[in-house]
Amino acid sequence: MTGKVRIDKWLWAARFYKTRALARDAIKGGKVQLNGTRVKPGKTLALQDQLVIRKGEDDFQITVLELGDRRVSAQLAQERYEEDAESKARREAAIEKRKLDYQARAGRPRRPDKRQRRQIIRFTKQK
Repeated sequence: MTGKVRIDKWLWAARFYKTRALARDAIKGGKVQLNGTRVKPGKTLALQDQLVIRKGEDDFQITVLELGDRRVSAQLAQERYEEDAESKARREAAIEKRKLDYQARAGRPRRPDKRQRRQIIRFTKQK
C-alpha cells in the first residue's frame, strides 16, 4: 500500500503494539518520535521517515520502508521497517545486561521460607 497511513495504525500493523489503543497512548505519552519531534496519533507517515520508539526499557530507532495498515505476520511486519544497526546493538547489550543482573539476583540468599523456619526451630530445640 502506498497511500496515507496514520502513525498509530502503522505501529499496530508493524507489531510494535498489540492494539491501536496502546499505540495511540504511547504516542500521546511521548514514547514515539517522528523525525526527532513529538507527534499526534493521527499524523501520516511517509516512506523513509525516522521513528524512535521507546518500549519498556528498549529504544528502537527505525526507518519506515513500507506503508501498510493491515496487520500481518511478525516476519512480514519486520520487512516494513529497518532498525538502525547501532540501535540494535544497544538493545542486545541491554538485554544481555538484564539477563546477567537477573542471574546475579537469583543466587542471592533469601529469608527462610516456612519449611526452612520449622527445620531451624526443630534443630535449635534439640540442644
